[in-house]
Amino acid sequence: MNFILKLLLTALAVVILAKLLPGVSVDSYVTAIIVALVLALLNFIVKPILVLLTLPVTILSLGLFLLVINAIIIFLADGFVGGFDVDGWLMAIIFSLLLSLIQSILFSILKSD
Repeated sequence: MNFILKLLLTALAVVILAKLLPGVSVDSYVTAIIVALVLALLNFIVKPILVLLTLPVTILSLGLFLLVINAIIIFLADGFVGGFDVDGWLMAIIFSLLLSLIQSILFSILKSD
């Protein structure tokens, strides 16, 4: 139940960011739910592998390379989901930063209840 609620909150955040950011578009609410599911799967499976493979670069950049890894995850979701488009690296980084911020706010509200 908690996973489904987090998935729906992430889909809501994706829709909000698609309305706010000019380089991000989502076709429908169903597409936003699919994007949230794909992002959850990519963050669970692919992200730990990328972090492990790029550990030296991440350490040298004092963790800033994690922004690039997050952008790669966003681009992978863009490739997997048909109605979700992100234009360019800068938009992917901004989208991932704002998505993380909105998720942390929404999930903290969910956790306090």
